[in-house]
Amino acid sequence: MSELLFLRARLRRRDRWDARRIAAHQERALGDLRRAAYGGSEFYRRHHAGLYDAPLEMLPAVTKTDLMNNFDQTVTAPGLRLADVEDHLRALLATDADPGMPWRQRWWVATTSGTTGRRGIFVWDRSEWATVLASYARANEWAGIPVRLTRPLRVGMVSSRVPTHQSAVVGASLGSRLVPTLRLDATSPLSETVAALNDFQPLLLVGYASVLRTLAAEQRAGRLGIAPQTVISASEVLSDQAAAEMSAAWGSAPFDVYAATETAGIASPCSFHNRHIYEDLVIVEPVDDAGTTVPEGTIGARLLVTVLFSRTLPLIRYEMSDRVGVGGRGCPCGRSFFLLTGIEGRVEDVLLLPGRKGPVSIHPNVFHNVLDEVTRAGWQVIQEPYGLRVLLVGLAPSISTEAVRTRLLSALTSAGVLGTLVNVQLVETVERTPLGKAPLVRALKEPT
Repeated sequence: MSELLFLRARLRRRDRWDARRIAAHQERALGDLRRAAYGGSEFYRRHHAGLYDAPLEMLPAVTKTDLMNNFDQTVTAPGLRLADVEDHLRALLATDADPGMPWRQRWWVATTSGTTGRRGIFVWDRSEWATVLASYARANEWAGIPVRLTRPLRVGMVSSRVPTHQSAVVGASLGSRLVPTLRLDATSPLSETVAALNDFQPLLLVGYASVLRTLAAEQRAGRLGIAPQTVISASEVLSDQAAAEMSAAWGSAPFDVYAATETAGIASPCSFHNRHIYEDLVIVEPVDDAGTTVPEGTIGARLLVTVLFSRTLPLIRYEMSDRVGVGGRGCPCGRSFFLLTGIEGRVEDVLLLPGRKGPVSIHPNVFHNVLDEVTRAGWQVIQEPYGLRVLLVGLAPSISTEAVRTRLLSALTSAGVLGTLVNVQLVETVERTPLGKAPLVRALKEPT
């Protein structure tokens, strides 16, 4: 914890950097990263052959498949092998071992869920892991709730307890007398989660957007009685409607943190609720389908990230399917970090449905525009071979499921969709992945 506090103090000083200082740091850190990668990674020597001195934007992207197919050649630590890491992960899942403890007293390991294909496995050494934790601590501090030696920060986390998921590893690593942490599983029965939070009374409440929305409904119904100073949403896209419901429940707007297993924190809001990118830790490049950087303020087709502190498993222009936009600088808070202007989720959140002249891309906003108005407790759209299955957790008294179906069909028709069946169901809870996430829109998976 002392190492984390020291590193967080260093990051705090960077909050005062101007654009010139940020750019100089990025250039120096990127040079260090590339030298480390070329010196220790056979994969990057091959992948960047002939481009060692080329600017970042000329380097080829790296996909998750590239990393996993070449893991042993990508890592820079001698003797670190994918087969051994996978054995460790299987052991974690089979036992009650503490995921916050380093494997082989040296590395921390976490995986992606694999919902967009093959799962990714990521490894950090002690220095890298301290930076991962410091990036999340930064998000808390920017939200106005720093860790202080004289005031323990009671954190309630409702996310994943799967020990291979980064939220579980982070939660287990942060738990201490300074940060007493209640870790709850998003897949647990709602009544158990409500009871545990009522007993713990967190000062900071962190969770998936879908979980927080449900808890906000419980708070308004009087079954949940907590008064968190700050609410942080992470790992799922936070809709305006869900944010409004959380504000109504707890008296202030939630802070929407943008992070990923691969990168740790990428951006988080300041007190003015403007999301600043952690440019000192990561370089983000929203690109179009051809891989060209899009103009400021434009939502990209996907995202390339370069993690400036990654050494064990270097990530240079690593491809993520997230659709985000980057804006300019300037904020009343005084920070000069670029702003994240929009997060539209992942490519997989966009459904392809039959239309008059072929498949039509349907953005999640089509569903938000209809479903956010009819239920406050949550909804989910699942694409299946026959059409769409729409799950509603509760429904306004004056609206029927048939009326919702009619509204959706009308919205889809206006968007150019033809011949798609819609089945609307009332449920007690939406469907979650094994990691506890509940994506609002789930596209039909391709046969494997």
